[in-house]
Amino acid sequence: MGMEQEIKLALPPDQVGAATQWFIQRTGGAGRTITLENSYYDTPSLTLARAKSAVRVRRTPDGWLQTYKTVGTSSGGLHSRHEWEMPVKGNALEIDALLEACDDAPSKAALSSARDELIPLFSTNFSRTIWHVTIDGTDIEAAIDQGEILAEVNGETRHAPICEVELELKHGDAGALHTLSAELAQAVQGLRPDDVSKAQRGYRLREM
Repeated sequence: MGMEQEIKLALPPDQVGAATQWFIQRTGGAGRTITLENSYYDTPSLTLARAKSAVRVRRTPDGWLQTYKTVGTSSGGLHSRHEWEMPVKGNALEIDALLEACDDAPSKAALSSARDELIPLFSTNFSRTIWHVTIDGTDIEAAIDQGEILAEVNGETRHAPICEVELELKHGDAGALHTLSAELAQAVQGLRPDDVSKAQRGYRLREM
């Protein structure tokens, strides 16, 4: 089991250029841009959402990944949550492998109860530009995400934009996330902490 710790910041679309330039100056490089396509699954009765969990399959430039994220906390934009992630052969869940890897009893029980009814509910598709930042020995992956959330509801396609900064702790002290976030906020107007994940936004889009 891994513990993901990251700060998520809502980024005004007209400030993408300013944020990009700040990271270029901070790291000395233009960053690496990749495309990520994600399908989120749940049961028709939203078993996983009720358990505050999410399952997705992600297409990356290096192949397919499946991820199970479960009960966590979020405050001031800082998200801390359990995460299990592994490669899969293609655009389909391999639930048995996730269940075998899941070493938290309540999380495993929630996924097991949902396994036979899981269907794709919504997708998040976006470009991600990545930089690696070091602060006092702490390694942080910084990213700007731009794209959209898509949900099919009763034959209607619903859309919501994605424009955000993610600062993910890779190694070291989580306090460095707040330090980097504060530095960035001084340079980029309108940047604000966001406690709502992409998955939560997808569920909300379906409920509109």
